[in-house]
Amino acid sequence: MHVHFVIHEEFEAPGAYLDWVIKKGYSVSMTKIYEYNTLPASAEHIDLLIVLGGPQDPITTVKECPYFNAQKEKELILKCINANKAVIGVCLGAQLIAEALCNAFSHSPEQEIGVFPILLTEIGRQHSKFKHFGDTLDVGHWHNDMPGLTPDAKVIATSAGCPRQIIEYTNLVYGFQCHLEFTPEVIELLILNESKVLQENAHKPYVQTPQEMKAFDYTTMNWALFTFLDKLVEEYQQLSTASKHMTLL
Repeated sequence: MHVHFVIHEEFEAPGAYLDWVIKKGYSVSMTKIYEYNTLPASAEHIDLLIVLGGPQDPITTVKECPYFNAQKEKELILKCINANKAVIGVCLGAQLIAEALCNAFSHSPEQEIGVFPILLTEIGRQHSKFKHFGDTLDVGHWHNDMPGLTPDAKVIATSAGCPRQIIEYTNLVYGFQCHLEFTPEVIELLILNESKVLQENAHKPYVQTPQEMKAFDYTTMNWALFTFLDKLVEEYQQLSTASKHMTLL
C-alpha cells in the first residue's frame, strides 16, 4: 500500500494521517507544494492520494501563489479517481476534489476555527465506514469555504456552521472539510503561523482561542479517523483484487 500526500504548507501538516501510515507500515511519498516539488505525473504508483489543506482556495492563481497550481492538482486527482485509486481531500483538498469533478466550491455559512462537533446525517449514521463516529463527534476545523456537490455525492456529516463537513463522492473518494488529523503538534503550528487570522476573527461564534484549542485532547478524533482509513483501505484492496482477477479471466 503506497500513500502519497500533497502538502500545501509546512504548517498544514498531515498529522494523524501520517501517524496512521507509519503505524500501518505503508510506504509513503510527499509533494511539498510550498517547496516547489513536482506533482506525480501519473497515478500508477499511488494507492491512496491525500490532498491536504492550505490557506489557498481552488481559484487562487499562480500569480497570487507561485507554488500552487490548482489545475495541476485537479488533474492528478482525476487521474487517481479514473484509475480507481482511493482519494481523500482535506479542507482545500476536499474543495479541489469537488472542483475536479463538478467545478463547484463555495463559502461556508460560518467560518470555523477550533474544535466543534459534527453531526452525522442518516446516511452517515448507517454508513459502514462512519457509523463508529456515533451521532456526533468533536473534530477540528480551520476553514471558511466548503466543497461543492456532484449529483451522486452523499453528505455524511454537517455542523452548526457548515452543511458540508464530510462528503462521499464515490466509495473510494471522500472530502473532509473538517480536520480529524489535528494533533497538539499540528495545532501549535497552525496557531503560530495563522495568528493574524485568529486575531481578526476572534469575535466570530465558531472561532476558539488558542488556549481552548491547546487544551483539547485530540485522541478520540484521531482514532475515529484511523478506523475510517482502515475500512477505506480494506475496500480499496478488495476492489483491486477483484479487478486484477477479472483482468486475468
